[in-house]
Amino acid sequence: MVDVNIMLAMPSLLEPLYFVFGWLTRVLYGFFGNYGLAIIFLTIIVRGALIPLNIKSQKSMLKMQALSGKQAELQRKYGDDKEKYQEALMEMQKENGAGGLSGCLLPFLQLIFIWPIFRIVSGPLIYLSEVSRENIDLMIQLGKGMSDKLIGNAVTQINHIGLVKALAENAQFLTECVKRGFIKMDQMVDLHFLGMDLSNTPSWNPMDYVHDPKTYFPLLIFPILVLATSIFSMQLTKIMKPGYKEEKEARQREKNNPARKGQSGTDDATANSMKLMTWMMPFVMLFTTFTMPAAMGLYWVVGSLMGILTQVIVYYMFTKPYEKKKAEVEAKKEAVFKKSGKVALEAGSASDGKASGKGKKGKKN
Repeated sequence: MVDVNIMLAMPSLLEPLYFVFGWLTRVLYGFFGNYGLAIIFLTIIVRGALIPLNIKSQKSMLKMQALSGKQAELQRKYGDDKEKYQEALMEMQKENGAGGLSGCLLPFLQLIFIWPIFRIVSGPLIYLSEVSRENIDLMIQLGKGMSDKLIGNAVTQINHIGLVKALAENAQFLTECVKRGFIKMDQMVDLHFLGMDLSNTPSWNPMDYVHDPKTYFPLLIFPILVLATSIFSMQLTKIMKPGYKEEKEARQREKNNPARKGQSGTDDATANSMKLMTWMMPFVMLFTTFTMPAAMGLYWVVGSLMGILTQVIVYYMFTKPYEKKKAEVEAKKEAVFKKSGKVALEAGSASDGKASGKGKKGKKN
């Protein structure tokens, strides 16, 4: 199991992100009056802000694809001297505006953004209700004083889902907290969406579905959708990648003819390693969905759908026109090659014809 407290204990360097994400979620929650819609539109805004970076990354990838011929020349030129090859490759990329950090920055930012989202879904009283941390600590102490089972030992100042549940389900505890000034009634938050409590965590334990089917069966939709959208997005990324068709054909030729091995540009070990890592990610996300509040699963599902939409937009705006232009250039080259071959063949035939004519004339004489 993933220890959520480890995820929450991130450096204070991320505090500005927590503040911005919390403020934005609070605004959205106030506007829609619905926790689920606030999470959905927060995800749309966050992932939408990354679209320009995604486009830049795709453009860089297309430029790298266009430079593949020159890259092959550099490999032939420098042979086993990998250091000089890398220097020349980086210089070539810099001159042509290819490469750069955009390809690495995008997944890094997507990973970093998980922490503020998780902070929000684990600490709604801080980020949605603006209850002070001191008052949350006082409520936790009061709850534990009233009953050990009321709050639970896992509840902390930051991860206080158990406290929200106690306030919602125990009228005596809520009344006492309001009476002491720890929280106001208008600071109470409703964490339900489409009849589901998004503060609950989907369960992998079959007995939970037996004892409380109304709570846990609906929550299963999030792990299922997380896995389905992740796998679909992964496959779409592979299919819409520049040069996918050529790579697939090259791999098929290698499979049919071992003598062509290596023409696809990826060795078996690297290809298998990449394939393993690609397939592992959706299942890692599936596993973690069973360890976090359902609101986090909602974020991942909407994030995956946003990613799919971005891929489709980028493909039709940049990748498809590039592939079309590339095919046209290849067709022109092939046409020129065929024409040159035809001219050479005709010239050869004419030369043979003249030689044959001279031979006949000489024989006659």
